[in-house]
Amino acid sequence: MKLNELKPPKGATKKPKRVGHGPGSGHGKTSTKGEKGDQSRSGYRVKFGYEGGQMPITRRIPKRGFTNIFKKHYEIINVGLLNKFGADTEITPEYLKEKGDIKGGKMLKILGQGELSKPLSVKAHKFSKTAEEKILKAKGKIEKLS
Repeated sequence: MKLNELKPPKGATKKPKRVGHGPGSGHGKTSTKGEKGDQSRSGYRVKFGYEGGQMPITRRIPKRGFTNIFKKHYEIINVGLLNKFGADTEITPEYLKEKGDIKGGKMLKILGQGELSKPLSVKAHKFSKTAEEKILKAKGKIEKLS
């Protein structure tokens, strides 16, 4: 048996509907489209979300809340992750993106989970209080970016 000899088992496939082949085909005259109306015309297409005149689901369900378009999005890094870098390294959002620790495009926030044992110079948009304490305790430097 070869790949080009494979066929589905008998009864697994149907013949295609041969529309418009006369009354003997069972699909003649109106070609299974019924009489009159939008769907019987050529070029008919259902509009997205149209439910045949029934109130569409997007209008049926209640709307609540809003989206704040001024919300600030932060990339979050914990202090413990900074341990993998060498002592006296300058940590910036660009440096972390280059190393693959953040995706970039957002502001950077440093959180205080984990321990820091090396003095590092960290530049970020925001720091939690515990993160600030831990970096300064390890004799590091902090710079807040605008």
